[in-house]
Order: sequence, then structure tokens, then C-alpha cells
Amino acid sequence: MAEIPAGEFAMGLDGMQALEDERPKHQIWLPAFLIDLHEVTAGQYASFLTATNRPAPWEWERVDLSQHRNRPVIGVDWPDADAYCQWKGKRLPSEAEWEKSARGTDGRLYPWGNQSPDKNLANFALGARFSYSQVLMPALSYEQGKSPYGLYQMAGNVWEWVQDWYGADYYKTSPEQNPQGPEQGKFKVLRGGSWSDLPKYLLTYGRFKLPPETRNSYVGFRCAKSQ
Repeated sequence: MAEIPAGEFAMGLDGMQALEDERPKHQIWLPAFLIDLHEVTAGQYASFLTATNRPAPWEWERVDLSQHRNRPVIGVDWPDADAYCQWKGKRLPSEAEWEKSARGTDGRLYPWGNQSPDKNLANFALGARFSYSQVLMPALSYEQGKSPYGLYQMAGNVWEWVQDWYGADYYKTSPEQNPQGPEQGKFKVLRGGSWSDLPKYLLTYGRFKLPPETRNSYVGFRCAKSQ
């Protein structure tokens, strides 16, 4: 895990470059926390399944651990991700924690800076046909694409579930200290974009939402931990 130091950062973006639910830009203070260096892998998730007898993710029968052990687990819904993190003594990151981990404090557009994504920086824009071996990259790929805190693939590979419920207007009322999202909702927030997505979905401030029971080939997660 990487340690993200306590302090302020600018969350969201102003202007027409941002979608309505990504505005306004606002200053947030977060306490120090830890976050996984990489997305939870199929091998890590297999250990969880063995230990807990939890039902397997969607498409798990396609997983060959001899080949896919180091690729991110997919097909997990939000309760699966939450349960795994708790099993590890961790939790899902808040949306604010995720954004700071990806973006740092300089307001960059992508984890690596402001340069548009290319194939040396992230795994993206591969269409819609899923194959574990052909579209997912190992969790420790793309050294040049790491975030300011050394985190891998905060853009592309798989969307990542975060803790928060989604609120379209939440940024307008968000507390300045350690926001946790709305108290309830219909959708959970995801961050970071996936192997299938165009560059506009890889932005550090970009927000996505899905019902928490969603399982598909585009979604995985990483865990965080309070200090």
C-alpha cells in the first residue's frame, strides 16, 4: 500500500471541460490514509473465495490462475468488493481519497500528468469484446502511467468501485473535511475508466455510476485503510 499524506487537494473541475456532476472545483482536506498500489488481482481474489466460500464473480469460470493470476479481478459487484476489503482488514476508498490518490495536489488531468493517454501510459480503447488474456493487463503494468504517489493503473484497465453513493449535486454541498458521499442512493460511484473506454473516461476527476449489484467485465477495485 502507498501512504497518502494528510492535507488539502482540489477535487473536481470548473468550466465546460467538466461534466455537471464534476463541478465545481472545491478544496477538500483528508487525513492520512493507505491505499493499494494496484487493483485487486484474480489471484488475490481466489484466496478470498477459498477462505470465505463466497459465490464466485461473474465469468469466474474463464479464469485460469496460471495465466491470469496477476490480472485484475472483474465481475465483482459492490458488495463483493466491500466484503473482500473487509476480509483484508481494509475498506473501499472514499471517492475523495481515490481522486487524491490518482491526482495528487497539482490538479493534473491524468495520473501521470496532463499528457493525453497513449499505449505506454494506460490500457484503454480496446473495444467491447472481453478476454481475460487479451484486454486486461497485469496489475503492475505501465510504470510511466503511475500516479504521483506511485499507484498503478488509476486510469484504464478496470473501473474501480469506491465507497460512496453517487449524488449528482454532491460537490455543491460536500463538506470540506473528509467527505463520505451522500447517506443513501441508487448508484455507487466508480472511478478511473477501463480497458474499453475512450480517453475522456480516464480523467482523474471523471465520475461514473452503476447500481451496486452490477457485475461486468469492465469493473474491479482496490482497497484503502485509515491510518
